[in-house]
Amino acid sequence: MKPKLALLLLAIVLFNKANSQDSTDLFKQLGVDEPQKELVYASFKSSRIIMSHSVEMLREGVLDFRILHRFGKVSGGTYEFFGLDGPATVRLGLDYGLTDNISFGIGRSAYKKELDGFLKYRPLQQSKGPGAFPVSLVAVAGMTYAADTITKRYHSSDRFAFYWQALIGRKFNDALTLQIMPTMLHKNIVAQGEHNDLFAGGFGGRIKLSKRISFNVDYYYVINQVPGITNPLSVGFDIETGGHVFQLHFTNAKGINERAFLAETADHWDNGDIQFGFNISRSFQLKKKRS
Repeated sequence: MKPKLALLLLAIVLFNKANSQDSTDLFKQLGVDEPQKELVYASFKSSRIIMSHSVEMLREGVLDFRILHRFGKVSGGTYEFFGLDGPATVRLGLDYGLTDNISFGIGRSAYKKELDGFLKYRPLQQSKGPGAFPVSLVAVAGMTYAADTITKRYHSSDRFAFYWQALIGRKFNDALTLQIMPTMLHKNIVAQGEHNDLFAGGFGGRIKLSKRISFNVDYYYVINQVPGITNPLSVGFDIETGGHVFQLHFTNAKGINERAFLAETADHWDNGDIQFGFNISRSFQLKKKRS
């Protein structure tokens, strides 16, 4: 009886093992037991934090029309209606998503009548699950052209400036996203005593306050800035309303593109020399979404 019992027990074990293996294979085919890699989206409500690029990208085929507006200084008091009387600075821009990971944009600012453009590429996106990557990495390259210059002796090439950025951001949870932004700015021509190349470390963040509202901060520390120029700091709120994103903010940066706010921010928060501003983003889906 003992040999027969041993054979019976062996048969039961083999049958259970085979049956378990078949079930595992079936679950794998169904994708039940195998966790899937999941990309992280909505790190920010917009492709801009306030003045800076964010790690958030436009989806493929999306055109983003953007209006950026800054009023005059709040320190102007009641006579200037706390800056609302102006003078104002405005930038109009169009950004387009070539793919989910590549976008470009152009813009025109009233400040120094500057034209600007950029190319933005995301080689790595934050993800969770198998093969997860902890952060999103985005590279940005841009240029500006100042049509309004101090003297007419400047050549056209002197009016160009270029910047390069690496954006490294992480969405820690639904409420908090942080981002760092090492940046280099090159100006083809500068005044005596200034630097052609500026190096800056940027920091940005978002705190979700409700389903449609978040608090944002945007700051740069310029390492080799000249005396009389300070570091740009902006704080404000994102308000999402369907296809629009409104950004209401306060900043000490008069200029709206990277060259202007990195190299020419002269106002100080502690003196009340700040401007109230708003950004409006309206997105249009020009290309049919892939199913």
